[in-house]
Amino acid sequence: MGLFDKLNLREMRAGVKRRLGRRLGDRRMVAAARTEEAEARLLRTQDEILDAVAEMRREYGARRR
Repeated sequence: MGLFDKLNLREMRAGVKRRLGRRLGDRRMVAAARTEEAEARLLRTQDEILDAVAEMRREYGARRR
């Protein structure tokens, strides 16, 4: 997990874009920002899963195939 993802900067940037789109009345910008927020959450979840798997492999000595 990179520093950029740990700080949730990707998700925060999408939130700012969504709020700006709402103020400007730009529905496409709001929709794009929602998509970016969802993608950021999925990427964060993926990193958390990979970290958990790596920790389990270290703890139990399982090897990759």
